[in-house]
Amino acid sequence: YSALLPNSAVLPLFILLPGYNKCVARNFGHDSVVCECNSTYCDSIGPVSLPPLGQFSSYLSSIAGSRLEASQGEVRANSSGGRLRLTIVPYQKYQKIRGFGGAMTDAAAINILSLSAGAQEQLLRQYFSSEGIGYSVVRVPMASCDFSTRLYTYADTPGDYDLHNFTLAPEDINMKIPLLQRAQALSPRPLSLLASAWSAPAWLKTNGALTGKGSLKGQPGGKEHKTWAQYYVRFLEEYAKYNLTFWALTTGNEPSAGMMTNYSFQALGFTPEEQRDWVSLDLGPALHASSYPHTHVLILDDSRILLPHWAKVVLSDVHAGRYIHGVAVHWYLDSVVPPGISLGTTHDLYPEYYLFGTEACAGWNPLHKGVMLGSWDRAEQYAHDIIEDLNHYVVGWTDWNLALDPNGGPNWVKNFVDSPVIVDATRDVFYKQPSFYSMAHFSKFLWEGSQRVGVSASGETHLEFSAFIRPDGSLVLIILNRSSSDILFEVWDPAVGYIPSTAPAHSLLTLAWKRQ
Repeated sequence: YSALLPNSAVLPLFILLPGYNKCVARNFGHDSVVCECNSTYCDSIGPVSLPPLGQFSSYLSSIAGSRLEASQGEVRANSSGGRLRLTIVPYQKYQKIRGFGGAMTDAAAINILSLSAGAQEQLLRQYFSSEGIGYSVVRVPMASCDFSTRLYTYADTPGDYDLHNFTLAPEDINMKIPLLQRAQALSPRPLSLLASAWSAPAWLKTNGALTGKGSLKGQPGGKEHKTWAQYYVRFLEEYAKYNLTFWALTTGNEPSAGMMTNYSFQALGFTPEEQRDWVSLDLGPALHASSYPHTHVLILDDSRILLPHWAKVVLSDVHAGRYIHGVAVHWYLDSVVPPGISLGTTHDLYPEYYLFGTEACAGWNPLHKGVMLGSWDRAEQYAHDIIEDLNHYVVGWTDWNLALDPNGGPNWVKNFVDSPVIVDATRDVFYKQPSFYSMAHFSKFLWEGSQRVGVSASGETHLEFSAFIRPDGSLVLIILNRSSSDILFEVWDPAVGYIPSTAPAHSLLTLAWKRQ
């Protein structure tokens, strides 16, 4: 701890907080470790409360093995001089946070339920309870996606335009819904559920299949488009019977995928023009006339490479725009698309619509596919992307599968990827990846309503950072060091004074303090 905060009295918080359990580290030959959990033990930081005015809390995770390691220090009246300074600029105010979370896919549900009752409970607590990492968003696929074990929709009877045979699947009734109910029961606040559909029933589509290149038959305003809009309403009605109400829905997962010849799994193609007209003529009016008119509608649900063009086409139309609340983005291809020209420009053009991250996973790239147990590099990819998004007006960030097996599945098309939680059912354990802690540095501390404020660095630095004032007036600063050197710095908050700190090589640091 002394390395973390030179020359200051630092108390290890696990002495102060009985809720703190240490990581049971396991090394699988990658650049860092996982934390192993079972039915009776899991590391946890416990509920976080801040020290009194004049002190600060620090939480560190690193390639060297720290996992949300807690400590405290004194705020100082004077600068320590000679080191990088990060100055908080509280009067520069930006977007407010909605939340962070992951997706309850069929695969995630299968994996969670493959554990014993005790281990299931531990896993759900890790994500959703007050001693866990505070997830508040859960994305729920409407029917099957690639992370399913079979192809299905809720209305597979050809010609059923009135959806008389619409019915939820066993995957919903036996797996996803009970788990969502348990997650909600553990959460101290209502979960924000987000629905996304991958494909319409085959009989509504030009290609007559759930996969491959295909879109809805006919035109927006026509019977196929109206049926597809009603399908969303029916989904909301069925889930409501289980006391699960949705904060938002997207206009469909990755519409660009359904425009690709021989696309390998479930997709439904839309151009931005078709999406605009479907929302204005069909989806918007259907929701407005339903019992769920306040459900948010998020467009795009695809990579930011499609921005700002997609937003311009859809949001500049007043008839579509009145039904829409936000723009949903996926993180794939982010490394080739600068955030300013995509997210930044979209925000500048349409500031009344929020930006929301709805999908991200590591291990999707064919060069490095599937699970890498203990990969710190992937944790850094997450933290880098989240900080970049937050610094460009994004209000939330949603990981993909909440849990996968050691192969990165199940996935019916073998599109195996990584997840922050990997379940090994043969041993009745689960592993919390470095990326789990990456998420935690944000989700645990950035409560809904936290507002991003300005931060300025006194010089060039490898550090990446973002600062927020929470609804209770406290300040949270998240700092990522992707370099291979320790970096000494100090934070100057005009309201309280100077905070001396060090970001170790390859580390993620959350600092938090009261300002009043």
